[in-house]
Amino acid sequence: MFSQKAIILLGPRQVGKTTLIRTLIGDEDVLFLDGDDVTVRNTLSQINTQELKNLIGKNKIVFIDETQRIENIGLTAKIIVDQIKDVQLILSGSSSFQINEEIQEPLTGRKWSFELYPITFKEWESSVGVLQAKQGLNDRLIYGFYPDILNNPEDQTELIDELMDSYLFKDVLLYGKIKKSDSIFKLVQALAYQVGNEVNYNELSNLIGIDAKTVASYTDILEKAFVVFRLNSYSTNQRNEIKKGIKIYFFDNGVRNAIIKNFNDVDNRNDVGALWENFLISERWKQLHYSKTKATPYFWRTTQQQEIDYVEVSADEIKAFEFKWSNTKKGKISDTFTNQYQSINSIINRDNYHPFITMDH
Repeated sequence: MFSQKAIILLGPRQVGKTTLIRTLIGDEDVLFLDGDDVTVRNTLSQINTQELKNLIGKNKIVFIDETQRIENIGLTAKIIVDQIKDVQLILSGSSSFQINEEIQEPLTGRKWSFELYPITFKEWESSVGVLQAKQGLNDRLIYGFYPDILNNPEDQTELIDELMDSYLFKDVLLYGKIKKSDSIFKLVQALAYQVGNEVNYNELSNLIGIDAKTVASYTDILEKAFVVFRLNSYSTNQRNEIKKGIKIYFFDNGVRNAIIKNFNDVDNRNDVGALWENFLISERWKQLHYSKTKATPYFWRTTQQQEIDYVEVSADEIKAFEFKWSNTKKGKISDTFTNQYQSINSIINRDNYHPFITMDH
C-alpha cells in the first residue's frame, strides 16, 4: 500500500475479492467504483487528469471493482498512478482477458499483482477446526471451496449450479468472445471427464467437432477465466519421456462436478480417484502461489506408460508424488524416474494428505 504502484487482485467471481479488499481498507477515505455500473464504465473509459482529480477528491484510496468491464482502464489507471501520487489505486477483476490486455503495457513497473482462488483447505481448517475439516473432507471433494457453498451447506447443490451458470461461464462467453457456446460447454465437459488423464487436443477436436486450434484457444480462455489450469509434462530430453503432454485440472472440485452434473457421494462414484487427484493438486497449486514457493509443478510419463501423478521441481530438489484414495493400496514411484533424477518420493493417501495440501512441512 502507498508504494506509488497499483495493486491488482484477480480471481474467479464469488471467491471473495471485494470482501477481502473492503475488509483490509475499511470505508474511510475510500472511493469505491463498480465496473458493473454503466455510469462508472462510461465515466472512467473517457476521463482526463483533472476530471479524475475532481472525482477522487480527498479520498486516499480508489478501489475499482470488476475492472475488466471498463474500456481504456489501463490508461486511466496509469494517470492515477503517475499524476495523483498520494492515492492508492486498487483494481480487482474476475477475468484476466481484458485486464491483462488493457493494463499490462500501461502499468509496466507500476503494479503489484496478486491472484485469489477459492478457499484453501488450510483456511477452511483454521476456521472450523481440524476435526470438522477432516470430517467434512468428502463433502469438499464433491462441493468444493467457494465461500457461499461453505457458508450455506444446506443449499450446496443449487448454489454451485448457480455459480457456474451465472458467473463463471458469463466471463468465459463474454470476454472470450465465443459465439458457439455449445462448443465450449462440450469442451469443458470433456475436460471434466478427463481429469487425471493426459489431454490430446486432436482427440478432443474429433470428439467435439471443432478444429484442434480452437480447442487449444478455448482451453486458454478457460484458464484465463480461472476455471481450469494445466500441468505440463516434465522432461529433460530423455529419449523415452513424453515432452509436450498436458493435463488439465479444475480450480474447484464443485465446479467440476457441476459440469458433469454428478453430486453423488464419494462412496457411490467410479471417479473418486479423479476427484482425489484434482483436490490434492488444486490445493497444492493454491499453496504454491500464495507462498510464492519457487517450484514448478509437472506430471511425468514415458512412452512405455510409466507415469507419476505429480512432480515438483525446484532449484535444489525434485519431488515425486503418487496419489491413492485408498489408504490400503500401496503405491510405487517409478525406479526409472528415481534413478534418473534422485527424486524425493511420497505416496499420498487419506492418512497422510494434510502436509501435502497445507505445505506445513
